[in-house]
Amino acid sequence: MSSYHEYMAEREKIDFLLQKGFKITAVTENLSGAFVTFERTENNQAEQETLHILTADARKYFSSVLIQQV
Repeated sequence: MSSYHEYMAEREKIDFLLQKGFKITAVTENLSGAFVTFERTENNQAEQETLHILTADARKYFSSVLIQQV
């Protein structure tokens, strides 16, 4: 898969979680990429998802989303 397709796949996953009402709550970066934790609270029940982001463009994308959340 080309790097553009990898980026688009990761961006779609991020957008899907954002559309479901999740917000980015934590980011852990290391040499193998970034682990982005998303959380949402619905009916007094917390739900958490973690994505492993590998591409640099997807890291830039979730960074801009994180800045917009503040």
